[in-house]
Amino acid sequence: MDLTTRYLGLTLRSPLVASASPLSRTVDGVRRLADAGVGAVVLYSLFEEQLRRDAEHNMRMAAQGSESYPESLTYFPATVDHGQGAHRYLRLVERAAAAVDVPVIGSLNATTPGTWAQYARSVQDAGAAAVEVNIYYLPGDARVDGREVEQRHLDVLAAVKSAVSVPVAVKLSPYFSAIADMAHRLDVAGADGLVLFNRFLQPDIDPETLTTVRAVTLSTSAETRLPMTWIALLRGRVRASLAASTGIEQTAEVIKYLLAGADVVQSASALLRHGPEYAGVLLDGLRDWMSRKRYAHLDELRGLLAAPDSDHRAARQRADYVGAVQDANSRAYGTY
Repeated sequence: MDLTTRYLGLTLRSPLVASASPLSRTVDGVRRLADAGVGAVVLYSLFEEQLRRDAEHNMRMAAQGSESYPESLTYFPATVDHGQGAHRYLRLVERAAAAVDVPVIGSLNATTPGTWAQYARSVQDAGAAAVEVNIYYLPGDARVDGREVEQRHLDVLAAVKSAVSVPVAVKLSPYFSAIADMAHRLDVAGADGLVLFNRFLQPDIDPETLTTVRAVTLSTSAETRLPMTWIALLRGRVRASLAASTGIEQTAEVIKYLLAGADVVQSASALLRHGPEYAGVLLDGLRDWMSRKRYAHLDELRGLLAAPDSDHRAARQRADYVGAVQDANSRAYGTY
C-alpha cells in the first residue's frame, strides 16, 4: 500500500502531518511523532511578539551605560539575551532535522509584516524543509475593513517569501468574505501551500467569578465540515498544496479530507489526546480502508469527491443547500 504524497513540493511517506503543538517542543517529541509514521512534523509556533520582545530587550541591554564614557559606545553587555526564545527554537530545528528522516517544518505565528520575517531565513538555515506561517489576525476594530485584512495576509506572505527559498505555507482562518478569492490571491502571490483552517481563541465566561476564561480547546470531528467543504471547492483550482486541519479524531476524517482533495491532513488534537503513537493507528486504518476499496495509491482516491469544475457551480451549491433543508423538513414534519 503506497501512502506517499507530495506536499509543498516535498515527497512525504504518508499524508498525515503532525501540526504545530506542544508535542513538537522537544527533539524526543518530534522523534516519537516520526517513529509513529507521520509524513512531516510542524514544530510548535514561535510568535512574532516573542521575536519583537527579544529584539527590544537586546536593544535596551546594549544601551545600558553607553553614555558613561566614550569607550562604552562599543561595549555590548555580556548579559544580553541574544533572543533566547529564538535561539532555543533554532537549536530545536537543527537538532530535530538531524534526528528524524521526515521533513521538519518551522512555524511562525504572525499578525503583521515586519523585520521579524527575516527570522524565517534563520529557521531555514537551521534545517527546516519549509516554513508554515500562521497568520492569526482577528480585527476587533470596526474601522478596519476587509481589504486591509486581506492585504495584511498578502504582505506577511511577501515578507516571508522574500527572506527564504524553502516552500512557504499559509495557515488561514475561515472568516474571509470570499475565501476562494483570498486563496487564489495567496496562490498567485507565491504561497506554496494553504492550510485550512486556523482556529481562533474563543473565550468563555464564568458567571460565578464574572471573568472570562481563556482556554484552548481541542477540536472535534464535528469541525471537519467547513475545511472539508473549502478543500473540495479549491481542489484543482489553485496551484498551492492543500492541507486539511481541524477535527481529526479517527481514520474516517483522514479519508474524508483526502476524498475532498487534501494533499495532506494535519492533526494535533487527536495526537494530544491519545499520544504521538496514535498516528500509527490512523495510518493503519487508512491502509485497511484502501485495501478494502482496492486502492493501491493515494492518487487513485484523492479528490474523488472534490467539487466538479463547472460554470454552474454556485447554482449547484445553492440547489444542494435548498435540497438539504427540504430533506430536513421532510424528516421532521413528513412534508415540506
